[in-house]
Formats: sequence, structure tokens, C-alpha cells
Amino acid sequence: MSNPQQLRYSKEHEWLSAAEDGVSTIGITEHAATALGDVVFVQLPEVGDTVTAGEPCGELESTKSVSDLYAPVSGEVTEVNQDVVDDPALVNSAPFEGGWLFRVRVTEEPEDLLSADEYTAFTGE
Repeated sequence: MSNPQQLRYSKEHEWLSAAEDGVSTIGITEHAATALGDVVFVQLPEVGDTVTAGEPCGELESTKSVSDLYAPVSGEVTEVNQDVVDDPALVNSAPFEGGWLFRVRVTEEPEDLLSADEYTAFTGE
């Protein structure tokens, strides 16, 4: 499993892209997608919602369990990936590409986000 170097990661297994015009893309890592199993339903925040770093903002339901989705940063949701809502399996098949979850205009970023190498060490992979 390889974690893209250009992304940053939370200890709750979300990834965050570098901001473009103040907006970052958020998804879950391949590690999390594998641990969840086949994702069958996603509940995401809605456009216009405010999310808070470290707080639950949605849910991912798999054939094995239901897990909270945590916001890695604080800000306003600007877009939700409708493709993932329509086909939740994208979270498993392409967690870093087509399986992204939502975009947020970042207002606050915690200092404890991990680099790809730090996240790999954190997960023991």
C-alpha cells in the first residue's frame, strides 16, 4: 500500500490535498478502505455545512460495520462527490482518485496532520 506523498493524513485515516484557492479535497485512505471492507453506503456533509477538525461529519457503512467520517480540517463544505454517493464502492477501488469524498474551504488546519511517511509509520505498513 502506498500513500501519495503530496497528501497529508489524519490519525483517523482521512487524507487531505493541498489547498487550491483555499479549497482542499478530503477522502479516506486505502488503509481505512481495506479495514472497512466493501463500502455500501456513504453519508457525507452537505454543501454549505461547516465541519470542525477532529469531529464526525459523516458515516461510511460497509458490509462489516459503520464508521464515522472525521473532518481533518475545519471549514465550509464546497462540494460533495456525487459519484461516491451513487457508487460507494469507489471508496474501495480508488480511494485517492475517484473515491474522494468532499471538498472544503479550509478555515483552520490542525498541526497534527501527518506526512505520507509519518502516516505509513503510524499504520505500521
